Amino acid sequence: MSAPPLRRAIVLAAGFGERMRPLTLATPKPLLAVGGKPLIVHHLEKLAAAGIREVAINVCWLKQQFPDALGDGSAFGVSIRYYDEGDAPLEVAGGIRNALGFFDGEPFAVVNGDVYTDRPLALTAPAPGLLGHLVLVPNPAQHPHGDFGLECGEVRTEGPRRYTYAGLASFAPALFDGLPRGRASLKPLLMRALRAGRLSGEVHGGVWSDVGTPERLDELNRRLAATAGDGGATLAADQDGNGAT
Repeated sequence: MSAPPLRRAIVLAAGFGERMRPLTLATPKPLLAVGGKPLIVHHLEKLAAAGIREVAINVCWLKQQFPDALGDGSAFGVSIRYYDEGDAPLEVAGGIRNALGFFDGEPFAVVNGDVYTDRPLALTAPAPGLLGHLVLVPNPAQHPHGDFGLECGEVRTEGPRRYTYAGLASFAPALFDGLPRGRASLKPLLMRALRAGRLSGEVHGGVWSDVGTPERLDELNRRLAATAGDGGATLAADQDGNGAT
């Protein structure tokens, strides 16, 4: 039995962006310009194109800039609800747990606010009985050992080859069962699901970048500018070595 299409998503945008300083002293990382518009706008437009109309955004650092820039989301084809995490980010799992009621018990998409990709955000929902489906990418230079193996579509701790988690996924709410409110990392939950054989995945071999430092942001913008004159060939040719941390 196939999984129903996803109806809701969360874009993770609450981090301090410390590696991106000094740029993030005045602007949250997901609002930095990539290809002439805020990085997070790329995500919202792709989610809308995938048929997702309801989007949660968790916010913390310079939080008011998000509603100031994005409003209610209608300009991008979505409806946005903001989740304020207070004075300190709750980390990935904690931020999702804080917004869990938004998903009304249904599987949902997760998009890290600081990655860029040419992959459509029509993310695959977890198959019945599974807790999550991860998008993985070839390991970038800054994360050469990767995060997970993948065999026959099942995420594992090891494998013939290891890949890096791309910051793109879909999760069933049950992945967060028993998790109290507060700060919490995602990796322990993923490892628990992996050990139970309830985590699937796929590899995206196209354009992807962890926009984590000013240098990587500049490099990505240079490549995007170059594609304006060559139909995208430059970015496609140069994408190897850009991965998630």
